[in-house]
Amino acid sequence: MEPIIVSKVQESIDDFANKEVYIHLETTNGAYASHFNEKFFSAGAYIRNAKLAYEHGKIVGEGPYRVGLKLEIGWVYAEGLTHFGYDEQGRMLLAGHDFDGKLAVALQIGETPFK
Repeated sequence: MEPIIVSKVQESIDDFANKEVYIHLETTNGAYASHFNEKFFSAGAYIRNAKLAYEHGKIVGEGPYRVGLKLEIGWVYAEGLTHFGYDEQGRMLLAGHDFDGKLAVALQIGETPFK
C-alpha cells in the first residue's frame, strides 16, 4: 500500500459507482491489544461482504482522509484513511494507520467477495 493519492482513489470510487459491489469496513482503536491496559476502553466495528450499490462517492480531507458512499437510503462512511492499493482482483483497499503504524480503519470495495 502507498500513501493516498486523492485523484486515483476518487477515480476508483467513481468506477465502482452504480454497480453491485462488496464492501469490507472495519474500525478498531486497539481491540486486538486491549489486554495491555485493562482501563483502556476499546471499540470497533466490522462488516464483511456487504453487497450494495452506491450512487456516488467522494474522498475529502487533507489527510487523513474521509470517504463517503451515498446509498439510495443512506451512507457508508470511513474516516482516518491514509493508504491505498489494489489487490490482484482489482478491488480497492483503503486503510488508515495510527501513529504507531497499526491499522485503525479499513474500507475495501470490489466486485467480488472478500475472503
